[in-house]
Amino acid sequence: MGEFMLKLLERNIASIERRLVLLAPPHAAVPQHFRNVTHDFVRHQQLVMQVQQLRGSIYLQDGAIPREQLSPEGLHRTPEDERSWHLLMLNDQHDVSSCVWYLEHDETDGFDQLRVRNCPLTRMEAWRERLWQAVQSDLQRARRERLRYAEVGGWAVARQSRCTSEGLLLALAAYSLGRALGGALGLTTATVRHSSSTILRRIGGSHLEVEGLSVPSYYDAKYRCEMELLRFDSRRPNEKYAPLIERLREKLASVAVIAGDLSPEFSPETAIGRLQPYFAL
Repeated sequence: MGEFMLKLLERNIASIERRLVLLAPPHAAVPQHFRNVTHDFVRHQQLVMQVQQLRGSIYLQDGAIPREQLSPEGLHRTPEDERSWHLLMLNDQHDVSSCVWYLEHDETDGFDQLRVRNCPLTRMEAWRERLWQAVQSDLQRARRERLRYAEVGGWAVARQSRCTSEGLLLALAAYSLGRALGGALGLTTATVRHSSSTILRRIGGSHLEVEGLSVPSYYDAKYRCEMELLRFDSRRPNEKYAPLIERLREKLASVAVIAGDLSPEFSPETAIGRLQPYFAL
């Protein structure tokens, strides 16, 4: 990491409250570490829809998905959207310019409850069992060390933000969130496109291993690109980035957190009515 990039990241972290927003999962217990929490169902849903719009636009432009995989409004929706934390960076117009979701799993969840069960490698005889063993090993380790297990995905960065430090900052924030939530072992699916997987490995991600073999990259026909499965430990990033991640964890205490539970003053009908203008994004 060059001196210029280090200084740039330090400056961005110093003022991160201006741009970073966290969306908590509906009905989640938000840890006391976070001191700037707002309960606003409508704003939460507005921002989730902006995330889905950004992903849909970027993935379509990149040729990662066909138009048929989007909603009629151009939204890229996934089951994880309603169960995950979302980390968002906002631009000067307060629109979402980059995003990622962070999904914590219950201690009782096994391989069949994880998103990785849909990985194309599970349909390859040579790797199906090995992938299961590698993930199960990390799940058992998380339980043994009293950590949560998390999956991270839904990465998207607006074109105008790709030549900035924004994508790297968001990846560092995912590590920091894992620490703020009590520590986590986890897994992310990273595309080789735009060097995303390279950036994540530089921070501290590593390939899954089983029986001395690294789980290989693979082609995902759904997203039309080469992908890598990378494991991470929020406690042990690349030592070059560790001070930045810890500083960012501290700053998360004052970052805006929007909880998605329905406030008492809103009925479901009222909330849907306020969201109606956003259905035509």
